[in-house]
Amino acid sequence: MSFFISPALAAEAPAAAPDAGLFNILFLVGFGLIFYFFMWRPQAKRAKEHKNLISNLAKGDEVITAGGIIGKVTRLTDDYVVLEVSEGTELKFQKAHVAAELPKGTIKGI
Repeated sequence: MSFFISPALAAEAPAAAPDAGLFNILFLVGFGLIFYFFMWRPQAKRAKEHKNLISNLAKGDEVITAGGIIGKVTRLTDDYVVLEVSEGTELKFQKAHVAAELPKGTIKGI
């Protein structure tokens, strides 16, 4: 059966690729840059904009929550906001759940 398998003679091993370590380092640096510009940086920008939105809330602003509830800010505390969703109906939310500020008069237009 050995006639199907050629005997391994003292053949030289193939030469290693030159500067394989440098290629790996450049590959990791490139991957890190892609990760930074496409994932981390945009997320940090959105978080900064949301923090500014929450800190600039004032009585009378019209907002929409993360759950899709539209209301007018009636009271503010350090952590909570009270929204008037219809006449005489107020709901209390955490400030972090305010998703966006709406232009004035949006609620009347709906």
